[in-house]
Amino acid sequence: MENARVARILGEIADITELVEGNPFKVRAYRRAAQVVDLLPGPVRELWRNRQLTDLPGIGERIAAHIGELVETGTCEEHERLMALVPPGILELLRLEGVGPKTVAALWHTLGVTSVEALERACQDGTILKLPRMGKVRAESIRKAIERYRARQGRMQLHRVLPYAESMVTQLREVPGVLRAEVAGSVRRLRETVGDVDLLVASRDPGAVMKAFRELPEVTLVTAEGPTKASARLSIGLNVDLRVLPEESFGAALHYFTGSKSHNIAIRTRAVRMGLKLSEYGVFDRKGKRIGGRLEDDVFRAVKLPFIPPELREDTGEIEAAEEGRLPRLVERGDLRGDLHVHTKASSDGRSSLEEVASMARSLGYAYVAITDHSRSRPLGLDETALREHVEKVRTLDRKLRGRPHLLTGIEVDILADGSLDLPLELLASLDCVVASVHSHFHQPREVMTERIVRAMSTGLVDILGHPSGRQIGSRDPYDFDLERVLRAARENDVAMEINAMPDRLDLNDRACRLAKQHGVALVIDSDAHHVAHMHNIRYGVWVARRGWIERGDVLNALSYEELRERLRRKAHRRRGEELEPASP
Repeated sequence: MENARVARILGEIADITELVEGNPFKVRAYRRAAQVVDLLPGPVRELWRNRQLTDLPGIGERIAAHIGELVETGTCEEHERLMALVPPGILELLRLEGVGPKTVAALWHTLGVTSVEALERACQDGTILKLPRMGKVRAESIRKAIERYRARQGRMQLHRVLPYAESMVTQLREVPGVLRAEVAGSVRRLRETVGDVDLLVASRDPGAVMKAFRELPEVTLVTAEGPTKASARLSIGLNVDLRVLPEESFGAALHYFTGSKSHNIAIRTRAVRMGLKLSEYGVFDRKGKRIGGRLEDDVFRAVKLPFIPPELREDTGEIEAAEEGRLPRLVERGDLRGDLHVHTKASSDGRSSLEEVASMARSLGYAYVAITDHSRSRPLGLDETALREHVEKVRTLDRKLRGRPHLLTGIEVDILADGSLDLPLELLASLDCVVASVHSHFHQPREVMTERIVRAMSTGLVDILGHPSGRQIGSRDPYDFDLERVLRAARENDVAMEINAMPDRLDLNDRACRLAKQHGVALVIDSDAHHVAHMHNIRYGVWVARRGWIERGDVLNALSYEELRERLRRKAHRRRGEELEPASP
């Protein structure tokens, strides 16, 4: 639960260090540590208490000590020292896309700008143009970055909120008299970002629940309280609303407070046409007699619909699909047979060995895993010689493992600015799985970026388009490209689109997943793990897929090992123009 706060403070140490001390090695170390902690699937506290923090990539004794200080005391002396060196609000400037430490330092020291509001005024009145090398185009870019930043305010990424919500529900379930407790709202719908947390409790003793809620360690300030309702502020800065209900109303309330608002309106409108009334208190006939509400299923049965999974409740056709028997059988975590995008120590930012990756894949029940380290354009990525040597190591270990699990040779190859691939085509053709990704020149015009991606896929060598929009939630918007044209090219060239499960990417998003399915393009749910712990984050990708109406049959890595190898084999023969020979037994 503390991971988000620890990651934030480590990130702030990096930011202030870059701003006032300029030590690039310290900056990189703390920034890397912040990312590692933020993406951990389990609590950092346990790793500290078990003396396992230094086993993580990029976390040495000094940073581990700072984390331990935060876990045990809630503060960090180094963070407090650095915070005293900068004005309040200046760190927020560094959250703006495209505004780096040098620009922030110039704004601070030259113009006295130390907040987003002051920067916005400087953009509006032209004061910002007084900075050296600050032209009108760059000033306009900063103004637009402020607009995007404001649009993202008030929401937090799901992976940072979920541990708080789950912890609070777990604690409330232990309160005497509590019969049920659940998270509702956008958390239950598994939206990628969350504006607040909704908790529902069925209890025989509302007073005991209210008392327990006030005393939750996650709650910092109770802002409103009544006999059965309360609102509070969480330590992560979000609001939480609690409602306590009798058990006979719990199902109706769970549907009502799960939302979305537009889905609820559509369901209530349907109920009215049938002579019924729906509310958070139950399902009632035209005479006001309760006819259901204890279970959430009661709501759907009353309006003559099958149960609609929470992830689909966005009023985007789910009611019509339910009525016509067309609801998808959504993909589940257990449907995945492998992971096709995993990094190792072989390239710069991987931190686990081949053996560790294989062991984790085995523990997750995978039949296969593709080793896809970075190509040479990335810092310390693999050039031709290094990749050939790495491939031989992968194949040697694969023979030793004898299918427990199968290791596939691969690469995450950069799509260069002109659409060419970062390694020779004949070398890429020798690999089992090629993931191609954009990692640079994000601001190319829409037509240029689209053509760049299409050209890469048209080589016939790309199996998966990695994190296709390039976004990082809350910090970098997607680059501009024509998704429909890319999907047409993907289908023509038999390229799967990745759902990157890294919690700060979730790319493709749910809407794009649904569009890919409509175009007949296969999807891959990958972890993009740079440490074996990240392989657990695959669940976030599954949740995106579910919100995108994706079924098992739409997902490439839901195939068995034999089915996957046959598909890859057929594609390899097609790109070489060879006649396909029967597969060996």
